[in-house]
Amino acid sequence: MNREFLLNAIFLILVNVLIKPFYVFGIERKIQDTVGAETYGLYATLFSFSFLLFMLNDFGIHYFNNRNIARHPQLVGKYFPNILALKFLLTAVYLVAVFVAALIRGFEMEIFYLLFFIALNHVLISMVAYLRSNISGLGMYRTDSLVSTLDKVLLIGICAVLLWGPLQGANGGFQIEWFVHAQNASWLLTALVAFFIVKKNIRQKLVIRFRRPFLVAVLKKSAPYALAVFLMTAYTRFDIVVLEWILPDGRHEAGVYAAGYRLLDALNMVGYLFAGLLLPMFSTLLKKQEKNEADASEITSLLRLSLEVIWAGTATVAIACFFFRGELMHWLYPETATAYYGDVLAFIILTLVPFSGIFIYSTLLTANNSLKKMNWLFGSGIVVNLALNLLLIPAYKAVGAGCSAFATQTFVLVGMMFLAKKELHLAMDWRQASKIASFILLVIIANWLLFYFSQADWLLRFTAALAIGLLLAIALRLLRIKMLLGLVKH
Repeated sequence: MNREFLLNAIFLILVNVLIKPFYVFGIERKIQDTVGAETYGLYATLFSFSFLLFMLNDFGIHYFNNRNIARHPQLVGKYFPNILALKFLLTAVYLVAVFVAALIRGFEMEIFYLLFFIALNHVLISMVAYLRSNISGLGMYRTDSLVSTLDKVLLIGICAVLLWGPLQGANGGFQIEWFVHAQNASWLLTALVAFFIVKKNIRQKLVIRFRRPFLVAVLKKSAPYALAVFLMTAYTRFDIVVLEWILPDGRHEAGVYAAGYRLLDALNMVGYLFAGLLLPMFSTLLKKQEKNEADASEITSLLRLSLEVIWAGTATVAIACFFFRGELMHWLYPETATAYYGDVLAFIILTLVPFSGIFIYSTLLTANNSLKKMNWLFGSGIVVNLALNLLLIPAYKAVGAGCSAFATQTFVLVGMMFLAKKELHLAMDWRQASKIASFILLVIIANWLLFYFSQADWLLRFTAALAIGLLLAIALRLLRIKMLLGLVKH
């Protein structure tokens, strides 16, 4: 299982390294720099606002489905048409809920057009996540990795035409609505491709029917997953909503926060994809353990391996971005960035390290069906996040929101580590902990020396910091080159 994870993790990272950075730094960054912080802040606020109700649309179905199909792949033919019917019902409920909530919130009527199509994006994202859960649940990990990048490939093509094509001068320049509609088209096409991949691997004739007993049973079983999705969504998306709500210049501050959060979102995508890759693997190992076909050491080994790989990357990038935050934000947003943009990025980017650990541990706990206890932890995270936001945002604005995010994610990660230790009887690996701590300390020292004592161009120093992090990860055996080369050879 470790070999399968590493092979697919390498493939996943390579594919995403080629696609995602170009989208974030070439397309999305250009869009915000073109439309300005306030306009993009409105988009980011509506995106986060509608995302808070994502539970009603997804209802934890793709987590429930991924876990169950990985354990019982023969059920895909039975589940697929019935869950599709359920997804259509949930879409209607979600869209109604978004507009009712928007009316209660008091948003201006002029923005409801934009809100509808942003909410439609969440519907399509949820559908793609569900379809991909069938693909990965059937063990088609590399196909799933390719599908995971398809939306961005399509979006790059569409937005490139809109940004630099003949339409760029039309109607006063690029409009934020164009970006939203480009997302609509990209996600719709990705959903269609994923649908036909799943359909091809189902032997039964596909007939979508509303079977009430089955739908009620699925809703009951997926309810804990739905609650987990809502709670995790809430404490990661409150920041930008509270910013826009309580500050007089809230939309501008939300735009600045979104500029920094974009980098975190892009880097977090690797953790999100790792989670999708690991869920069926952990589920399969836990199922084998129940049958005495595998022991706890296999699960521990996969957990340690995934943590070492993901933290070797995220700690290196987060620390380098922290030190070179001012230069990085001016480079990304030459038209709008100020020194304040760098201050906001500081704590946002450090959040990457605990966030990536949460992806791994929450996946393991989900596979173990420890959702009730995990939901209590997420609920505590909401209380901590909301309290810190209300305390820090009035005084420190977007910087305060970044501090709140970092503190909340660290709190949740520590809680998850203790919960996983208790639920799965995991022994504390002090050797691994000291190795990771030593790695982080050495990376901090290397960045400090490069930032304060080198006179080279900042981009050269930043690249050197990333390279040193990679070399340190190899030297401390967080990344094992011999193992990776052996996998490639075989």
